[in-house]
Amino acid sequence: MSRARVAVLQIVSNQLSVTEAAVEYGISRRHLHRLLARYREGGLDALAPRSRRPHSNPAQTPPAVRERVIELRLRLTADGLDAGPVTIAWRLEREGHKPPAPATISRILQQAGLITPQPRKRPRSSYTRFEMAQPNEMWQSDFIHWRLADGTDVEILNWLDDHSRYLLSCTVHRPVTGDVVVAVFLGLVEEYGPPASTLTDNGRVYTSRFTGGRNAFEYILPILGVRQKNGAPGHPQTQGKTERFHQTLQRWLRARPAPRTILELQRQLNQFQAHYNERRPHRALDRRTPGDTYRATPKASPATNDHAPGHYRLRYDRLDTKGKMTIRRAGRMHHLGIGTSHAHKRVLALADDHYITVIELHTGEVLSTHLIDPAKTYWRNQNKEPGRWPSPSKRDL
Repeated sequence: MSRARVAVLQIVSNQLSVTEAAVEYGISRRHLHRLLARYREGGLDALAPRSRRPHSNPAQTPPAVRERVIELRLRLTADGLDAGPVTIAWRLEREGHKPPAPATISRILQQAGLITPQPRKRPRSSYTRFEMAQPNEMWQSDFIHWRLADGTDVEILNWLDDHSRYLLSCTVHRPVTGDVVVAVFLGLVEEYGPPASTLTDNGRVYTSRFTGGRNAFEYILPILGVRQKNGAPGHPQTQGKTERFHQTLQRWLRARPAPRTILELQRQLNQFQAHYNERRPHRALDRRTPGDTYRATPKASPATNDHAPGHYRLRYDRLDTKGKMTIRRAGRMHHLGIGTSHAHKRVLALADDHYITVIELHTGEVLSTHLIDPAKTYWRNQNKEPGRWPSPSKRDL
């Protein structure tokens, strides 16, 4: 029996006065009088300890907001989207609600049984993080395997801007080859401008440094003045942004029906790219979208390079058996004759407003220069002697 009950019983039985009971049992006289009043109303059961929790809490999350938190969690998870407390708070704010703190949202989800306990992970403070200061200062690239509905294995090639996490490209191939990497990269250069550097793993489509020689991608980058960076072998943490991005992409794809064709998968990837860049807040960007971040800061550019002019279009190709290639301009196909002695060579064609210059990829040698004449189908080689790519200031534009 508790001290409070013994003290009250001795007081009501006139064995002790209130003052004596207070001294005997170490209970204040004020509290004893409160206990005696409760005893008169409800007997000994009324002397049980009562909760000190307040009857109302003005700061309590409104029921409507709690329900919306749970609805958002279920919907975002079903759609394969990020459904963490920070993202839910961002969406509540966009809907006009006053969002609770992320810790409060986490408690709401835990109480609703919507959080699966995770094993202890390496603390974030132990990682060495880096982020480029400007867009286009460094592009990261990697690819993953995926399967179509019939089990066909395909590969998804991604290019990500390091500063903004902006998804520059997300394309499906069967498979990703060195030529695919170069073609997609040059298309991005034409659309966004060349980056100052690239960061990839040591896959053969990116580098041949462990097998001897150089591949097409490694020849392209110096021509454009782009610095190539590769992560240490067996250390994927260097490409941590792309590794984490792959988790987001795969979760989104799993939440949708398996595509039957490459075209269907590409349509899904296009939808994902638009959502990821423009409608998904990123925790690392202080809940801004990658698109807003990419456009908010002036873009970096490669170091000064005499190989390429300031304004140009790029085309990566292999010459045919007669040393020719084709190029489309203004919806019309034109033929370029480089020379039979250069048959089967891999080349890079750089086009400005007046000329197209064809460079041998492996040596950087200028093979031909062609005057752009929209009225003609065949553009002859204007160079009589091959040489190196001249400085733009020395060209007759």
